[in-house]
Amino acid sequence: MRDDSAENMKTLGIGVAGLGRAFSLMAPTFAADPRVRLVAAADPRPEALRRFAEEFSGAAHPSVAALCADPQVDVVYVATPHQFHAEHACLAASRGKHALVEKPMALDLDECTAMIRAARNAGVRLIVGHSHSFDRPILETRRLIDSGEFGRVRMITAVNFTDYLYRPRRPEELDTSQGGGAVFNQAAHQVDVVRMLAGARAVSVRASTGAWDPSRPTEGAYSCLINFEDGTFATLLYSGYAHFDSDELMGWVGELGREKDPTRHGRAREALSSGDEQRLKGGRNYGGSGFTALAKAASHEHFGPVVVSCERADLRPLPDRIEIHGDAGRRTVPLAPPRIPRIEVIDELYDAVVHGKPPRHDGEWAAATLEVCLAILRSGRESREMPLTASRP
Repeated sequence: MRDDSAENMKTLGIGVAGLGRAFSLMAPTFAADPRVRLVAAADPRPEALRRFAEEFSGAAHPSVAALCADPQVDVVYVATPHQFHAEHACLAASRGKHALVEKPMALDLDECTAMIRAARNAGVRLIVGHSHSFDRPILETRRLIDSGEFGRVRMITAVNFTDYLYRPRRPEELDTSQGGGAVFNQAAHQVDVVRMLAGARAVSVRASTGAWDPSRPTEGAYSCLINFEDGTFATLLYSGYAHFDSDELMGWVGELGREKDPTRHGRAREALSSGDEQRLKGGRNYGGSGFTALAKAASHEHFGPVVVSCERADLRPLPDRIEIHGDAGRRTVPLAPPRIPRIEVIDELYDAVVHGKPPRHDGEWAAATLEVCLAILRSGRESREMPLTASRP
């Protein structure tokens, strides 16, 4: 019988490669969950390393290579820029470290293959996340589907309108060839969600993409249809152009599960016009002059409105409940508030590393999601349907 009581629990040492925005969102999880402990970090910014050492009493390393050599580190959290994910995950594996890699897994499928092979050869775990398919409302909706009460999934609709493109960006974040833009950064969430809910292998994609602001020369919007091998289909719609805010449809709960001020949506554009973008970017990152730690979330995270159409009901995951619109009317499954934000990521990581349970969000899963994202980009360029070859459902 599994025993994770405090006196018997193994604690995993987490080494952080990259103290940027992704880390600032995961830090509350690492700090609050007793199954893990932040023990080391590597980042080129001295101010970030100083704050990390002060806040977590962890070692500050000059390079990711030095971090991976640290004997205190059991798991390397790879949160470096996208173009370095493959290199750093493979480096971690070469030193016998497990890897938790931020999305997107990599920039092409060859890099994904190299990461998967490196982890397999080293006998370590490779998990890719956080993506919003870890969110409790999505996992609970999947559980309801698995109960069989509502019949098969037939159609999924996912919509999100945000201010993504006008948040402060480094130059490469506005360059698709370097992993920038809404498809690499945002579609990874949405594709993961619909793949989780569909529960079947994606077989083709037909998409259109939009890059409508010359000052932000990358994709800020996309729309696509994903077909699955069992006949299910999913429609994904995303815009990051900071006009309509679809959090209005989520009860003004923001993506991170916190109550949202509706008037702040348009301020992203204003902030960019008021100062140097790189200064703004650095200021909001961990250790920056404008960095503030996240307040505790009262609701679960989300990635915009989602409706799962089954044979006998439409299921709608929300930040605090799941609505079931069925043959006999409407009912609600309430969800308790999150005890620890993103605890589901640690659940999967810990079960994989300590208990040997195969992770759901492993390298093969994430490579299949990246293949869909790459197909969205190519379908948008070539105006045709793209077949998919990844075998992972």
